[in-house]
Amino acid sequence: MNILVTGSSGWLGQTLVPRLLRDGHRVVGLDPESGPTTEIVGSVVDRALVRSIMRDHAIDAVVHAAARHKPHIETHDNSEFVAVNVQGTLNLLEEAVAPGSKIDRFVFTSTTSLMISQQIRDGRAGGATEAIWIDEEMAPLRPRNIYGVTKLAAEELCRLFNHLHKLPVLVLRTSRFFPEEDDMAHAIAQSGENTKANEFLFRRLSVEDAAEAHVAALAKAPEIGFDTFIVSAMTPFSRNDCAALIADAPSVVARYFPDYPALYARQGWTMFQSIDRVYDAGKAARRMGFTCQTGFREVLDRLG
Repeated sequence: MNILVTGSSGWLGQTLVPRLLRDGHRVVGLDPESGPTTEIVGSVVDRALVRSIMRDHAIDAVVHAAARHKPHIETHDNSEFVAVNVQGTLNLLEEAVAPGSKIDRFVFTSTTSLMISQQIRDGRAGGATEAIWIDEEMAPLRPRNIYGVTKLAAEELCRLFNHLHKLPVLVLRTSRFFPEEDDMAHAIAQSGENTKANEFLFRRLSVEDAAEAHVAALAKAPEIGFDTFIVSAMTPFSRNDCAALIADAPSVVARYFPDYPALYARQGWTMFQSIDRVYDAGKAARRMGFTCQTGFREVLDRLG
């Protein structure tokens, strides 16, 4: 296939573009920032540029990973989020269904962040007595910032274009795979790799798995038509663990992984005392046939 990957200089794009090339695809990377995985420097906000890329490169498929992200809230105003995340997505979708287009599949990189309301974000400090079990059926969605609001709006555009034009679109709500740390909701003395390791239990995946999820989505989109998937490492927990997770997470983790305390002690690491949410990636496994290869077990094995 001839695949347009937006956001090709980003953390995901740097992994996804080479992965698609290894499969023999022709990949056109589009990003405002130059880089080895970006062929065209430009923005999805530029409708004429999007049109020319799709026409001149005979694009068959789109992976739309470009976005203004949560860290940009501090440096960019709301209109920039709307322009890139909403108008940029609309530009791609409209050109994908324009007369003469060859595009027969579209994968949109969304975020689990849009599922986290301020109430969920406050967690135990806000009076929660059990962790929130989060799957694709959770409703209503009340994003807590402009990032989440615009990503949800873009998802709705994807749904609409599938409905109106039968464009196969899969929406991937990825959990954390970026290298930097994010919020301090689960602050511990040992940050960095310790924090990331803990998050593989309930809200993280590797960037390699994020890329593989997009490869799987490209393959399955024509068959599925439209759907939304949480993409995250498979959690070991069940819904029955939710009360104990928010009260005493280490004891729950030790029940599933009896070797973790000793392995963590060797590293001088600690477990979060409380876990306030759990992302359930089971639907992606059932319907898309995708499961992350790296989870908390694999993280522990590397420590051993």
